[in-house]
Amino acid sequence: MKSIIFFDIDGTIVTEDERAVIPESTREAIKETRKIGNLTFINSGRTAFNISPKVKELGFDGYICGCGTYIEYGGKVLLKRTVPKDECIRIAKLLRECRVTPVYEHSDGYFFDDKATMTDGLRYFMEVFVDSGIDVSGRVEDDDFGFDKFVIWQNENSDMELFRREIGKSYSIIDRGGGFYENVPLGFSKATGIETILKLLDIPMERAYAIGDSMNDLPMLQAVPNSIAMGGAENIYPYVSYITTPIEEDGIANALKHYGLI
Repeated sequence: MKSIIFFDIDGTIVTEDERAVIPESTREAIKETRKIGNLTFINSGRTAFNISPKVKELGFDGYICGCGTYIEYGGKVLLKRTVPKDECIRIAKLLRECRVTPVYEHSDGYFFDDKATMTDGLRYFMEVFVDSGIDVSGRVEDDDFGFDKFVIWQNENSDMELFRREIGKSYSIIDRGGGFYENVPLGFSKATGIETILKLLDIPMERAYAIGDSMNDLPMLQAVPNSIAMGGAENIYPYVSYITTPIEEDGIANALKHYGLI
């Protein structure tokens, strides 16, 4: 019986630094497991437009993006959920009141708020985006402003009590550390994406595997019985079934070998 493997991207498939390296052993392991009939899916917080060509060329069967707000299988879009326009405008106004720095993530692009404080985190993100050829011209004032999910950085002037109280009513707030938070509409997660795919393909849960490296991977890691943490991701060690080696020490290949998937 075929198995299905869900992979995070940053820190799992690709090194989480400016090099953005995909180890050769990762390429070969994904190729080999697909060759013997297993399915491979990306399951990422990134929205659909920001899955790089070098990730796609590895040959995945499908993509769960934006923490479950977008699902694609076999080249067909099964789900694409964008927050309603009036809600997007309300949230943008609220985040200004909270004095946090947002990046609004849509399946087709990013939107920024020039009235927000420029943080080191945002500056680094924008530099990476520009280097990657990603358009950073989108603004909250644009007619096509909208988002599927959003991230924020806090600063010394941020009203985080207001942020947590109001945003928490409609969004899951994921603390990524260092004052950086990922915010996903309630009812959507990396886990809901897995549930949708398993039901669609009629694959039993015991044949599902998930591999990640950060706290925003917890929903998918806790959704499957075979959960794997990349070596070095100590904060998620207590929540997984198996800990593999670091990404550049053949982490993906060793994980798939451990479970007999290659």
